[in-house]
Amino acid sequence: MIEEYRFGTMRVRGREYHGDLKIVNDEVVDGWWRREGHEVAADDIMDILVMKPRCLVVGTGQPGRMRVAESLKAVLLEAGIELVEEPTAEAVRTFNRLRESGGFVAGAFHLTC
Repeated sequence: MIEEYRFGTMRVRGREYHGDLKIVNDEVVDGWWRREGHEVAADDIMDILVMKPRCLVVGTGQPGRMRVAESLKAVLLEAGIELVEEPTAEAVRTFNRLRESGGFVAGAFHLTC
């Protein structure tokens, strides 16, 4: 599904995106913003949480500076949603692999720092 990632750009199904994005139910949500720029909180991914994926893959940027808030980690644990938090290049590979294996996976990707 995700064909390419490089700093600031991701290509999904032939279309290039230049801002952070989420993938929920195989649909791209472009222009993803968080209240705290380099921290992901539950309010930032409510559309993902209501879908109850088996796994959430978070791409934390090329050098991995973005973090998942501890409060969100607790929400995911309580909901039984596995969390994978990796620099974006690795997260893309993980997301594609999990999706291809047939699991219901969602993704949230920071494309820069």
